[in-house]
Amino acid sequence: MSKPRIFATHPLFESPRKLLDAQCEVEYWERPERPPRAELLKRVADKDALICLLTEKIDGELLAAAPKLRIVANVAVGYDNIDVAACTRRKVVASNTPGVLDETTADFGWTLLMAIARRLLEGDALVRSGKWTGWNLDQLCGADVWGKTLGLLGFGRIGRAVARRASGFRMRLVYHDAVRAPAEVEKELSAQFLERDQVLAEADFVSVHVPLLPETRHFISAPQLAHMKRSAYLINTSRGPVLDEAALVAALDARQIAGAALDVYENEPKVHPGLLHRQNVILTPHIASASIETRTRMATIAAENVLALFSGRRPPTALNPEVLDRP
Repeated sequence: MSKPRIFATHPLFESPRKLLDAQCEVEYWERPERPPRAELLKRVADKDALICLLTEKIDGELLAAAPKLRIVANVAVGYDNIDVAACTRRKVVASNTPGVLDETTADFGWTLLMAIARRLLEGDALVRSGKWTGWNLDQLCGADVWGKTLGLLGFGRIGRAVARRASGFRMRLVYHDAVRAPAEVEKELSAQFLERDQVLAEADFVSVHVPLLPETRHFISAPQLAHMKRSAYLINTSRGPVLDEAALVAALDARQIAGAALDVYENEPKVHPGLLHRQNVILTPHIASASIETRTRMATIAAENVLALFSGRRPPTALNPEVLDRP
């Protein structure tokens, strides 16, 4: 029997490559830039599987161009780049990599929170500029983190991982989610459920952890930002389109909030120009899960999903497992 043919839109890492290369015929995209759309359609035309990143749009056009395709394995927990319904119609399994990046993303959320509160990047820039003249009483004074109120919008796996870290800072923890957490979880994490606007009004730091759904697009826009304290900071490590960037720029212009730290963007990789040159805004290039250990594990899960399908097993993180039950 011939080996399954796979196109991977990234070189991946050593351990998942070994898994795939031992059992499949794999073609890797080795260039630093993402594959152009026309090239992607060409490469998948004769492939049995596609391993892709969030940057690749998996839609009806691509599926029609790849009649042999049986699985699309996304190296990400989010999958708004995949038309899962279109995959299901064509009996193509779609999969993602949930769970593995929760703690790493929570770490990075705290990295952003601490950095924006204590003006870390401003301090680094001052020292590197050669213009630092030494210690001064009011130099780059930021905001304390300990003892403040942390507001979480979204209280799933990542939101709860962020919450666990708050106890070390003796913070009051408030949250909002479409589904309230069980009482035992609230007790364990000392978390208080509030309506969204109340979380925004009471929190000194607002960290966003909602998935991108039709109802969460622009989940934070002008009305929500208006509820925040002038001394509060906004942190987003979830999905870019949940935040209305134009509204954020307007809020910063009006000094409605103290600052923001963003890892994801509404029209990624483009960033609203009104955010680019602000000292009270930190911008990072979608790296919340970017530890070697976590990204390797993400790629390995994607590889394991592909190998499971072609060995007659159910891919462990299939998004549409019902296609496997169809005749």
